[in-house]
Amino acid sequence: MIAERQLISHLYQNKENGQWVIQSNDEHQKGVAKIAASFAKRFELPSWGYALGLLHDKGKERAAFQQYIRKVNGLSTDDKKHYNDHAHAFVGGILAKDFMGKDVLNLLANQIISHHTGLYDYVEAENILQEKPLPEEIDKDNINIDIPLLYKEFLESPFSKFKVDRKHFHHLSRMLFSCLVDADRLDTEQFMNLESWQKRKCSSTVVDLLPKLEAHLQKLQLDAVDTEVNRIRRKVQEQCSKTSLGEKGFYSLTVPTGGGKTLSSLLWAMKHAANHAMNRIIIAIPYTSIIVQTAGLLKKIFGEENVLEHHSNFNPDDIKNEEVREKAKLATENWDYPIIVTTNVQLFESMFSNRPSDCRKLHNIVNSVIILDEVQTLPTDFLQPIVDAMKAYQKMFGVSILFTTASQPVLSGLIEGANPKVGFKGIEHIMEIIPTEFALHDKLRRVKLEIDNTGKTYDEIAAKVSEYDKVLCIVNTRKDAKELYNRLPDEGVKIHLSRMMCPAHISETICKIKALLKDEAHPIVRVIATQLVEAGVDIDFPVVFRQEAGLDSVLQAAGRCNREGKNRIGHTFVFSLSAEKRILFGSMAAANNARLNLPTDSDWFAPSTMEKYFQQLYFRKDTFDKKDMKHYLYKLDELCFETASKEFRLIDDDGMNVIVNWENSMGLVENLKKSGCTYSLMKQLAKFTVGVHRSNFSQLIKYGAVEEILEGIYVLADRAQYDNAIGLKLENHWMEEILMI
Repeated sequence: MIAERQLISHLYQNKENGQWVIQSNDEHQKGVAKIAASFAKRFELPSWGYALGLLHDKGKERAAFQQYIRKVNGLSTDDKKHYNDHAHAFVGGILAKDFMGKDVLNLLANQIISHHTGLYDYVEAENILQEKPLPEEIDKDNINIDIPLLYKEFLESPFSKFKVDRKHFHHLSRMLFSCLVDADRLDTEQFMNLESWQKRKCSSTVVDLLPKLEAHLQKLQLDAVDTEVNRIRRKVQEQCSKTSLGEKGFYSLTVPTGGGKTLSSLLWAMKHAANHAMNRIIIAIPYTSIIVQTAGLLKKIFGEENVLEHHSNFNPDDIKNEEVREKAKLATENWDYPIIVTTNVQLFESMFSNRPSDCRKLHNIVNSVIILDEVQTLPTDFLQPIVDAMKAYQKMFGVSILFTTASQPVLSGLIEGANPKVGFKGIEHIMEIIPTEFALHDKLRRVKLEIDNTGKTYDEIAAKVSEYDKVLCIVNTRKDAKELYNRLPDEGVKIHLSRMMCPAHISETICKIKALLKDEAHPIVRVIATQLVEAGVDIDFPVVFRQEAGLDSVLQAAGRCNREGKNRIGHTFVFSLSAEKRILFGSMAAANNARLNLPTDSDWFAPSTMEKYFQQLYFRKDTFDKKDMKHYLYKLDELCFETASKEFRLIDDDGMNVIVNWENSMGLVENLKKSGCTYSLMKQLAKFTVGVHRSNFSQLIKYGAVEEILEGIYVLADRAQYDNAIGLKLENHWMEEILMI
């Protein structure tokens, strides 16, 4: 029997004896306070985490909430009064404001009133706190919060106004929000679903895993042939080992393709983390194709149970081991794992999000090492907020950040655009791990770069590509890829690779390419691809063609040429399709123009040339903050979390997703029709989805190629519209066949 006056936070009915098990509101709030304090202690504000926990569900003391929770669970109540609403989050926010004044709106009050909904814009938060009075049944006196300690702790922390730029405070607001959200979810889970809660956490630490990496590297060295490339790789690793002892901060590892960047950067990160007692390694990568490759390597070294892969195309249900599968599913919620492999989009959009599900993981970034792979791909339209975020996380949350690439962008000093008003201060100091005297760009030079800026036709380029037996041609658009692929002769093996293919099709095709290149039974292998292969994908062709683009893209493409140094010299040709009226637009045009403005006799592989290229690129920018994050987030008293979250999208979501017929996708579609949407099913279907522009989508709808099976979920009804070689066809194949007749 539950006492009428007992204040319930959560309850469930014991399956064995039918008895109700109660978590009182006092127990829940103290439990959340303890966990949130432990999280906030990592950045020296434990009392603030504790205060958030004690206040967040104070509103559950409302008679309206107590009546509600009893009724929804089928319990009787003596309270006959009718209440208009049972909202509870606003109460703790009012108390926080009463205790400490309006100054805490973005450090306590907003976090509390939004812990279920997401951080509000300041106007909405103020309205919520002013609209409703404090309910009379709320006990204001029995709250054990040491107000003077909160002020003292804040003034002595890294966030004092004397130490940290006020424009970074929005990150502190989200970090406190993260502590509260995760603590609330964890305490609730521990009570409501103890079995699930016990599956959380990974027992291994970075220190535990470091010997596995060292053993793997030692074996590679023992098995490696004594070549110049392998000697350079060892030298890079030795340098990474030595510099890992440095202080927390910003570092860069600029190593040409083939220099062992992936494993060397990981060695630096793990030794740096071990030396500074840091919690985890977070590897952020721009493309899912590289993530799959990198995560696969790391799982072989450390075991699947120690590496969390978190991106849109990975489904934890694919993990065969049940225990590891359940741990991974839970860890995607809050990143409580020693090694995380994710996307740049996931990492940075979480830092600017207002949503509880996105922000929940943020406190586990504190005191971590972030490896930003292929850092040259950071979108320049968002460069200012991204750089500012990295500076804030390094200074306020004890993060070290390692930039890795073969073509390092300019991120330090004053970053200047088309006029002085768009310039901003970059990172004060970035420690380069590889000294200039190593001259790796010379020692690892395995490619001759030839640039022809005169306009060519599709037929001319197809003919030129066909002169070589094993050749990769990278173009800028899906249309260009299809046009060139169709013009290649039908001899040997010719392969098309673009985002018109679903992720499962792309992964399978990349694996096929790797196998074919090793198989002497297939002397002719010609591949036409979009940029999805040019950064990080481990393929090696003796000859590469690259459509005109920025220098960073050109050098990344050259990195797929003679990668392992099997030939004395490889050849990469840069060409233009302007004779086909294929004109570049937007950021791609700006990048190509920056390259064209460099001296024609430049050493294209030299770091100094890359520095000049990025300066040229930046000079063409009229903004580094396309969505005006400064306006929404840099004014301390006018923080607009919800608006900024909606605006900060690194990839424009102007397309429509279509599920195509590949492998078992149609079986999954039938399950979807019968059972409706589930998380697991949608993750599986993500591997069989192609994104198309809305105009193309309208065309597919017009001639009946696409069917809406559930609201907002579309399937390619006409299977002939998906080609085994080129993927989704946008043309009406029925019309094509009629014309052919």
